Amino acid sequence: MPGKKILMLTGEFTEEYEIFVYQQAMEAVGHTVHVVCPDKKAGDLIKTSLHDFEGDQTYTEKPGHNALINKTFSDAEKQLSQYDAVYCAGGRGPEYIRTDKRVQA
Repeated sequence: MPGKKILMLTGEFTEEYEIFVYQQAMEAVGHTVHVVCPDKKAGDLIKTSLHDFEGDQTYTEKPGHNALINKTFSDAEKQLSQYDAVYCAGGRGPEYIRTDKRVQA
C-alpha cells in the first residue's frame, strides 16, 4: 500500500499534533503528503495550536510550532484526481476552512 498521495487540508491554528504526527506517520510508511491551506502557497508557514489539560475544568489553548505548507492550494485544487485520500487536520483550522467555498467544492 505504500506510495499513496494524500492531500492534507489545514488552516491557521490547526491542532499541532494533527499535522505533524499524521504527516510524519504517513511519510514514514512511504506515502506523500501535500499540506495545503486556502490562500497560502508552497513555502508559507501557518501557526498551529496546542491544547492541554492543566487541572482546570477545561483545556487550555496555546500557540504551537509553525507548520510548513508544501503545496499551493490552487495547484492541488487543479490536481484533485491525483490524490488517493484527503485528510482534514483538526483544531481551529477546520472552523475557518469549512466556510471556504473552494474547500466545500
